[in-house]
Amino acid sequence: MPELPEVEVVRAGLEPAVSGARVLHVDVVDDRALTRHDGPAEDFADRLTGRTIAAAVRRGKFLWMPLQPEHEGDRPEALVVHLGMSGQILLGRGREAAKHRRILLDVQPTGTDRDGSPEPPVELEFVDQRTFGSMAIDEMVPTIDGAPAGSAGHVDEVDPDAVWRRSIPKQVSHIARDPLDPAFDDDRFIAAARKRSSGIKRVLLDQGVVSGIGNIYADESLWAARLHYDRPAERLTRADLHGLLAEVRHVLGRALEDGGTSFDAQYVNVNGQSGYFSQRLHVYGQQGKPCPRCGTTIVREAFMNRSSHICPVCQPRPRRRTR
Repeated sequence: MPELPEVEVVRAGLEPAVSGARVLHVDVVDDRALTRHDGPAEDFADRLTGRTIAAAVRRGKFLWMPLQPEHEGDRPEALVVHLGMSGQILLGRGREAAKHRRILLDVQPTGTDRDGSPEPPVELEFVDQRTFGSMAIDEMVPTIDGAPAGSAGHVDEVDPDAVWRRSIPKQVSHIARDPLDPAFDDDRFIAAARKRSSGIKRVLLDQGVVSGIGNIYADESLWAARLHYDRPAERLTRADLHGLLAEVRHVLGRALEDGGTSFDAQYVNVNGQSGYFSQRLHVYGQQGKPCPRCGTTIVREAFMNRSSHICPVCQPRPRRRTR
């Protein structure tokens, strides 16, 4: 499943094409891509056609495009995109339809060509092989803390006081902020983690505590912090958790520099290009190879219907409490 870096790469690619763009036409190829939309395909197309997209925004693994209100007093709405396991958003002009195209939007960008004429329309294609992803038009509600809802890139500088900046789609409102969000509260995360008796990896994967971290980046961050995935969060010190957050941010930042992690053709940017952070992975998927730090063989263990990858020496298993 795409994690924060992969979704942020998509958001950043969308931003220049959709910010201020008008939706000219909507073609719902497969109704299964509207499982989270409250209404039929006709409602989705009618409500979206003619609307102006304000920006592309992300919180954690979640992506949405706020829509400019049609009339004064209208409730703010957004086009929410759930990439699911294999969702992609591709941009282009006159491209051949992707094999697993589910929804196609024709949008008119705000830019102009060299001769001053308007840019031609751009095709925004929602592609999803496994059909777990979706698009939906959703009402937006104010953020609880009054801070901007998520990362909106350069649009923040253009219209920082827009209502949509401090509004979040209802479908995303239960998701916690991610560690790269300026409004992320380190102390709040640490306090929440130290109340949990579960292993620290479970806490990192809990999107209600901290968002954007999936299996790949949890394993990489815990290796960097020398913490075993099953170490009870309540037994970690504040220094341990501050150190872990620093490693999480470092890992996510480097993954962003590399365009995310791509193991196959499913995880690509809006131009269909893969990221290459997979070449820098230290433990995830590296079972049987030597630990880059100590040389011990990396092992893979079952964890919550998935796997955890660790160095048995750098990340010693926690001792069980004795009563």
